[in-house]
Amino acid sequence: MTKNKSNLIKGTVVLTLAGLVTRFIGFFYRIFLSNAMGAELLGIYQLVFPIYAICFTIFASGLQTAISTLVANELGKKHYKNIPKALKIGMLLSLCAALVLTFLVYSYSDIIATNILKEPGCASSIRILSYAFPFCGITACINGYYYGLKKAGVPATTQLLEQIVRVIAVYIIASYAGNGDIKVTSELAVLGLVIGEIASNLYNIGSLYISRTPKELSQRAESGQFPSRQKYNLTGRLFKMAVPLTANRLLISILHSVEAILIPNMLKKYGLSSSEALSIYGILNGMSMPFIMFPSAITNSLSVLLLPTISEAQSSRNDEMIKKTTAVSIKCSMLIGILSAGIFISFGQVLGNIIFHNELAGSLLMTLAWLCPFLYVTTTLSSIINGLGLAHLTFANSVIGLSVRILLILYLVPKQGINGYLLSLLVSQLVLTFFDGTIIIKKIRPPFDASDLILKPGIIVALSSYLIIRLYEYISPRHGGLTSVLICIFLICTSYVMLLGITKAVSLKDFK
Repeated sequence: MTKNKSNLIKGTVVLTLAGLVTRFIGFFYRIFLSNAMGAELLGIYQLVFPIYAICFTIFASGLQTAISTLVANELGKKHYKNIPKALKIGMLLSLCAALVLTFLVYSYSDIIATNILKEPGCASSIRILSYAFPFCGITACINGYYYGLKKAGVPATTQLLEQIVRVIAVYIIASYAGNGDIKVTSELAVLGLVIGEIASNLYNIGSLYISRTPKELSQRAESGQFPSRQKYNLTGRLFKMAVPLTANRLLISILHSVEAILIPNMLKKYGLSSSEALSIYGILNGMSMPFIMFPSAITNSLSVLLLPTISEAQSSRNDEMIKKTTAVSIKCSMLIGILSAGIFISFGQVLGNIIFHNELAGSLLMTLAWLCPFLYVTTTLSSIINGLGLAHLTFANSVIGLSVRILLILYLVPKQGINGYLLSLLVSQLVLTFFDGTIIIKKIRPPFDASDLILKPGIIVALSSYLIIRLYEYISPRHGGLTSVLICIFLICTSYVMLLGITKAVSLKDFK
């Protein structure tokens, strides 16, 4: 196993474990919020996140990827002196942009809530949210630095710490403010987010002073491993990488925000009241989607580390490494996606009823299950394409996919309600996966066996799910409940992995 591949797998495991624990905590936090807020308030709370996403894209998203890519490139070329400098420049740029956005969002929060989100009650939550921007920006830059070094420990801990502090802060404040009667408002939930971001930011900054990595890089540079004759304008290079990425992602974030704002408004055109539309939106994004995104902790972790790995391999012209890494990454994403789809189709309704006591949440979960293979694979494909330096292609594909989705939302949701949105989501994801997959096949040509990638896993998960759901139906009248469901899901996962090995659809050679 090569060093790069070993670092990729180790980093992915670390980030995945942190991501799963974080999502596990967040999952129960969502249950807590849904019970303490109700579906309508949960819908209002979800509406502030498009604003957060747009602002984060401007002050952090592009810079984080640019820092990660630049650090990986300089590491591959042994230009060690440039690495800490890139981080410092990136943090300064991010902090300046974040402070400007904090001022603007806070000052114009009423206009944003009334004229853009069409929900005046969001204004106070938006004002609170704006305080998180500077801390988010610095944290994102430091995480990008560690991703580029393929040292996932600090970002993983940061992710976990932010979630833990957020949950504890909201619970304590809600208990104190309500004199023991737990009632969470949208403002309180956003305040918890801000407190969590501040805590993770302080940890990240502390890690830079405690970690030996910057010192080791300085020592390597001073020992002559840095070619002094080569001079680089790091600020210019960061700008050159970050500006197109930020512009691309900003447009995509705007399209996502348009989508989020359209859903409740189109549901009103379908004939629902404002309260009903917000409730359905809250159930969709606050209850069902977190289930669907739970397994993506693995593919997201893989994708975060894929970009610098592919970038470093390309800078050293290691085409074989790119091809093998791409093949393994896509295969892992597809296998996880197929397994997740089988689980949610089989137990989605039961999970919605048991955990959220909401039949619509379960129904939406079963329908959304079909997204899993395409959703997880597309995340991996996009990261690989970005690592090849072809971010403009992922941007174009994302714009096409989102444009298709928005057009379908405008046409289908007023006629079919929430089912129209689910259909538009599936169609647009298929379009995006097709275009990203076409680019990967054309540029890399990774070796694939359709039987091992799709056919065998599909048959295995279908057979396992069918047998185990029959078992659950037999025992549920006497021993129904969450414990029985979790045992059944564990049995599906276990039989899936064992049968993949028996049929040789997966081999340890894939990871060597």
